[in-house]
Amino acid sequence: MYEKEKDLIDAFMRGQVDRRGLIRGLGALGLAAGTAGTLLNFGQTRALAADFDWQAHKGKTIKLLLNKHPYADAMIANLENFKQLTGMNVVYDVFPEDVYFDKVTAALSASSPEYDAFMTGAYMTWTYGPAGWITDLNEWIKDPAKTNPNYAWDDFLPGVRNSCAWNGKPGGELGSEDAKQWCIPWGFEQNNITYNHGMFEKAGVKVPGNMDELVAAAAKLTKDVGGGVYGIGVRGSRSWATIHPGFLSAYANFDQKDLNVSADGKLSAAMNTAESKAFHKQWVQMIQESGPKDWSTYTWYQVGTDLGAGASAMIFDADILGYFMNGGDNKMAGKLAFAGFKANPAAKAPTPNIWIWSLSMSNFSKDKDATWYFMQWASGPEHALFGATKMDFVNPVRQSVWKDDVFREKLNKSYPGYVEMFDASAPGASIKFTAQPLFFDLTTEWAATLQKMVAKEVPIDEGLDKLAESINGQLKEAGLG
Repeated sequence: MYEKEKDLIDAFMRGQVDRRGLIRGLGALGLAAGTAGTLLNFGQTRALAADFDWQAHKGKTIKLLLNKHPYADAMIANLENFKQLTGMNVVYDVFPEDVYFDKVTAALSASSPEYDAFMTGAYMTWTYGPAGWITDLNEWIKDPAKTNPNYAWDDFLPGVRNSCAWNGKPGGELGSEDAKQWCIPWGFEQNNITYNHGMFEKAGVKVPGNMDELVAAAAKLTKDVGGGVYGIGVRGSRSWATIHPGFLSAYANFDQKDLNVSADGKLSAAMNTAESKAFHKQWVQMIQESGPKDWSTYTWYQVGTDLGAGASAMIFDADILGYFMNGGDNKMAGKLAFAGFKANPAAKAPTPNIWIWSLSMSNFSKDKDATWYFMQWASGPEHALFGATKMDFVNPVRQSVWKDDVFREKLNKSYPGYVEMFDASAPGASIKFTAQPLFFDLTTEWAATLQKMVAKEVPIDEGLDKLAESINGQLKEAGLG
């Protein structure tokens, strides 16, 4: 590194130059943006090594189990910096998502020490944690001898951080004082509206601001866009994953819950209230009038590809799904826009339910201290900024990254409305489900009931009463109700 470039990067590390000034300065010295980013990453790695013994586990090797995902791609692209920083080696297996969670379950249930850390969804830790398969990470986070002083645990978005912590008691509040940190948030998805602004203009439709407007807008788009385009894409397969994105985000905005928790900790179904029934009627109507014909087969993949191909006018799903459909070789790349959505007209702001890709430590790891060195680097602010600005690591879980001008400009340039959507939604973003061991079974049954309602196989009020009765029976049988 030349002296002028080194001095400029050192000034940035001392806070004397902001990130935008740094990039411009390096550019004035003749460095391309890519080279400047590489040098900055190197400089940050060098600064990290100055105030913490990152070489404490030099020569050791850890093994990761990874899902094929842009988050994993960003980590792998930056992994050489970790190796230089620590002297450690990292090996990994990567599997596509259709088999990934089976691989995780097989390794953990067999008490296998093969993998030290792995990617997981926060919901999965409600099974892994009580089973004794993963480690409470508070032991490392709170130990200054094992966690570098720049890790900045408070920099994580509070709703996201708390959603990854649970005390293991059915119905226990996420992020409570006695909660165990079963995983570290890595990247997350908020559920909001991604829409095709050309189709909206053609149909004379404005971006919907509440549930009534969403139902009406979807119907008008279906009627007026033409070409077989339908108004709105939402998930519909018989899976818990149908409930957690747009559906639960809108439902929770009306202050509705999946389960009640009594004073003595007993759980009971909460989806057959009058307010819940009214919401279900609107949701079912929207799908019947404006959803895809084979809605009951729709997963993340179908919802996204229809939007990217121009088969749907909007989706109410993960914001990052819209992000990826607005790029690459998708037919509608560059034609999509984003908006936060609050279903309840009386609500002050969106309150999206979230999916969080996280990092967990296997309880069967043979070297947990060395594994934590990797985990704190991979979830640290330096790598988060690298992933957000140099790769497609959306959404970052750190507040500092969302304040970064370079990152915000990147989004504003190609993803209209994304930053505003995030800023409006992030304060209310968290997991809205009740943590309990029957989560996947009960939520899948909810999705199956929703399918029957859309197919007109059961009236909505009756369907929800029967669902609540079934859920209460299962909770009691499991000793939870």
